[in-house]
Amino acid sequence: MKYILRQATIVDHLSSHDGKKKDILINNGTIEKISDKITTAADQEISIPGLHISPGWVDMQANFRDPGHEYKENLLSGATAAAKGGFTGVCLQSSTDPALDTKAQIEYIKRSSQNLPVNVYPIGAVTQEREGKEMAELFDMNQAGAIAFSDDKRFIENPKLMELALNYVKNFDGLIIHFADTPTLSSKGMMHEGETSVFLGMKGIPSMAEEQGLNRDLYLVAYTGGRIHYSLLSTSGSVELVKDAKKKKLNVTAGIAAHQLFYTDEALKGFESLHKVNPPYRTQKDIDSLIAALKDGTLDIICSDHSPEDVEHKNLEFEYARNGIINVQTAFSVANTALRKKISLQELIHKFSGNPRNILGLPSAIVEEGLPAELTLFDPEAGFTFDKGNNASSSLNSPFFGVELTGKVFGVFCKGKIVL
Repeated sequence: MKYILRQATIVDHLSSHDGKKKDILINNGTIEKISDKITTAADQEISIPGLHISPGWVDMQANFRDPGHEYKENLLSGATAAAKGGFTGVCLQSSTDPALDTKAQIEYIKRSSQNLPVNVYPIGAVTQEREGKEMAELFDMNQAGAIAFSDDKRFIENPKLMELALNYVKNFDGLIIHFADTPTLSSKGMMHEGETSVFLGMKGIPSMAEEQGLNRDLYLVAYTGGRIHYSLLSTSGSVELVKDAKKKKLNVTAGIAAHQLFYTDEALKGFESLHKVNPPYRTQKDIDSLIAALKDGTLDIICSDHSPEDVEHKNLEFEYARNGIINVQTAFSVANTALRKKISLQELIHKFSGNPRNILGLPSAIVEEGLPAELTLFDPEAGFTFDKGNNASSSLNSPFFGVELTGKVFGVFCKGKIVL
């Protein structure tokens, strides 16, 4: 099939057409022509005021709950939400039931996602059943298609086990994605430890819980030379630790979830369980540090941390509610709203596309003639309001319902098809 995107502004620093408004002809999944005006007949033309296109975005941290908890989300509903959110690729965490800790489990995800509208990249567990006791079959999972390895939001407390994993994945240039935490400090915490937690009388999660866990890992990375990534940092102290590690040329990359830029811990004053996340919302000082770190390159990526939960586990008293929000459909709009006039659009898109691809070893999706078309279609200036009517996820645990955001996604071009 032939598609023409009319007068689309190209946002791609690797493209010779970066910043230009062009017609784009896509033929059988390949960018055939980029020109000021294309007169060739096409099967479908897309002409949308304010249309921008960029290389397809990749989400490095999401959960689709399949296998085991498909009533919260399944691969199809999650992939549909991802396409609506502008992601052409999604990395799925290992915290399923059973966990993605064997070759067979990775093959199940790969096989089940073949016909989905976006690319799905399974993340294998570092340890068996994510219990932090014995290393899982990392090489076998790598051969089966695991993009990286993580125990999701379980910190691997045994430093020897973590050292072994970092050393082991060096044999095939593997990547460990870890959650920075110190469980003895964060246990039973419900929000950021600070003035607001004291005011509300809730047990807090101190910044040092994240920073101490991160600091330990950085020593192990320096010792082993292994590669490690943190998708979910949240504190100013963590930013400084990563900045120092990068100055030392350690193999570390890092990022944040989009909602960490949008809300502070003061959002919890109404005890609304939709705001219960891990890591928790921090302070405005932390947000300012995160933004500065995105600007100077200390933080490499922005992810969704999409974590669907059903009503029975989320619509409870704050103390008993599960952590997590759905965000794969809103991550760009949330980040764009928080970062407008603070970083350039090119920098923002690089956090969603170029850097995740580089870290994961995925091909660049350059907007250039003769190359495969894997594109995101969006308008960074258009208003967008997320609601239950346009939500594609199977779950409803979003703190962004009814919130006016800036930045609208129109769809994606992926696997030779356009999804609008």
